[in-house]
Amino acid sequence: MVALLLVASLQNRAFAQDGNLLKPGYPERYTVVKGDTLWNISTKFLKDAWLWPMLWQINDSIKNPNLIYPGDVLVLTTVNERPRLRVLRMQPQIRDKSLPQVHDKSLPPIPTIPSDVIAPFLRAPLVVDRNELDNAGYIVAGVDDNIILGDFQQFFARRLPDDNHKFYHVFRTGIDFVGPDTGEFLGLEAIDLGSARMLEFGKTARLEIVDANEEMSAKDLLLQGEEEVSLPHYFPHAPENDVRGRIIHTLGGVSEMGTYSIAVIALGEREGMEPGHVLRIRRHREPQKDPVTGEIEPLPEDDSGLMMVFRTFEKVSYALIMKSVRAIHVYDAVETP
Repeated sequence: MVALLLVASLQNRAFAQDGNLLKPGYPERYTVVKGDTLWNISTKFLKDAWLWPMLWQINDSIKNPNLIYPGDVLVLTTVNERPRLRVLRMQPQIRDKSLPQVHDKSLPPIPTIPSDVIAPFLRAPLVVDRNELDNAGYIVAGVDDNIILGDFQQFFARRLPDDNHKFYHVFRTGIDFVGPDTGEFLGLEAIDLGSARMLEFGKTARLEIVDANEEMSAKDLLLQGEEEVSLPHYFPHAPENDVRGRIIHTLGGVSEMGTYSIAVIALGEREGMEPGHVLRIRRHREPQKDPVTGEIEPLPEDDSGLMMVFRTFEKVSYALIMKSVRAIHVYDAVETP
């Protein structure tokens, strides 16, 4: 609902620029099936999936109108000469049992984007500041004198604040995130090593590793966390204001990214970023020396794809690349679509 209010000013502008939002060959109705995502359904109807809030018609009879479930039937209609999608949720009746059953409480709402891609990045800290490092707990040694620690092994740790918290994320610091245009320090990468559960609290506490993404060892750090984090329901929409930043980091150190790659961008909550924001990616090229005049001239940018922000911090955000038309690189620009 909030997302719809945020895009109200953008709706008129988008319709004024291009009243035809619909993709050629769009269906007039579509039955949602298990495995669908909101983004993929959007691409069946729209030229640009991020325009979904302009097409979606709120149904006041539904408790949460932003959620769509397997078995829902999406129907394309016209309201004030503008295309609108609404959901049909009929009362349960005898139907083909091979089809999803409407109002089947065992079926969760469809996610906006593939949940398995981003789920590992929702619990861990990912970004920390230097003050957090000063207060973070740390591994002292393995209980059995292990130098390298893995799943279900126990270890000793210190600087844990109290006995009230039982679950911890284990991490080590990676690179400094720095604004490429300003040189500003934006935060420290926190490399997620896994998680651990408190067994015995004390000045020197005893913990057990619940899961390990990488090997752990002495001096690795601990921060309090939650054992279970539910997947948020993202509503894709453009930022309310014009923003522009750059990709500053790729996970795994890859030189090129494509669809479903995760990138860190130099835009955060202070710039108004929020989960669900869709940004256009523009190919960045370094200025080149003109072969005739000898002058250093900038080269034009080209569209490279779209990304959706799924987690935000004060000065940076993590985003999933939803569409790529060419290889995407660090320092490519991101902006309001």
